[in-house]
Amino acid sequence: MKVKDQSYRPIWLDPDKSVKVIDQRLLPHEFVIETMHSLDDTIRVIRDMYVRGAPLIGVTAAYGVYLILKNKHGDPDYFKKECERLKAARPTAVNLAWAVDTMMATILAEPDPEKHCLIAEKMAGKIAEDEVNRCHQIGIHGAKLVAEIAKTKNNEPVNILTHCNAGWLACVEYGTATAPIYVAHDQGINVHVWVDETRPLNQGARLTAWELGKHGVAHSVIPDNTGGHLMQHGMVDLVIVGTDRTTFTGDVANKIGTYLKALAAHDNQIPFYVALPSSTFDWQIRDGIREIPIEKRDPDEVRFIQGRFQGLICSVLVPPEDSPCVNYAFDVTPSRLVTGLITERGICEASETAIRKMFPDQQT
Repeated sequence: MKVKDQSYRPIWLDPDKSVKVIDQRLLPHEFVIETMHSLDDTIRVIRDMYVRGAPLIGVTAAYGVYLILKNKHGDPDYFKKECERLKAARPTAVNLAWAVDTMMATILAEPDPEKHCLIAEKMAGKIAEDEVNRCHQIGIHGAKLVAEIAKTKNNEPVNILTHCNAGWLACVEYGTATAPIYVAHDQGINVHVWVDETRPLNQGARLTAWELGKHGVAHSVIPDNTGGHLMQHGMVDLVIVGTDRTTFTGDVANKIGTYLKALAAHDNQIPFYVALPSSTFDWQIRDGIREIPIEKRDPDEVRFIQGRFQGLICSVLVPPEDSPCVNYAFDVTPSRLVTGLITERGICEASETAIRKMFPDQQT
């Protein structure tokens, strides 16, 4: 994505071997680059949501493993303990643990500790490029759905509703839910996106709208509660969302509020698709509602809303100061409400049989 005529990814390895990330907390009003020098820096940027989105969290974790070894290598016990500390940074996105475990397995297979840091650097880069390639393929497969709807629209826009941010900011490049939108737009298909604001942190209003605008995609930001009304009145053709963890049975954990959109889509016979790379499948969990850990975050994220006023970014208290607030970050949409899963290998039903057929090489 180009920002101020320069191409950026949300994370990259600098020539000085430090790791740079875009601080997504400040977008769209300020563009700030943060440097990660250590594991503590990595945990902070993941926990405090400088970076977010399952694929990007995984890539950030991979570079976190690299930073562990860059600062201290040669002690396998220390390395393993630090990796476990990294895996605990955030509980819901499965990519975090997947990336750390993948890095550990590759690194510890090399008996010479002096080679571990170089292996980690190369492996983190490979994980990043693999996510880019997976997201690109998601876009190619998903754009076919948009193209089929476009044939029925008589040059009117295909209206797609999305929730939260599952774009390049969450996924290194292309995004998951946005990848079909970008590919369809680039193919000349008339696309319009309804962008849920996504309270409490407004990742839709702040991030998805920002990057869609940068790419020239027509869009409208809407309050979270508007989607059902739009669906009732025929103003939504397709819903595409991302996911932070999806079970091998097709249950989908995504940003809080996704379940409500799935219910509204189901009631109005509107296709509800979930876009995800294979790295976001959890091959151990069968029952998403009972087994997926749901992160409970700081209530102040609900109490305060961030925006720009007279050129300055500030936070404003919304409810009464003494009112208790609760902040569940994710919910789970059961597979029965999901029309299909858009993956790098193609589109399949949200069922164990279809998922295993699409990914026969995966084992629980």
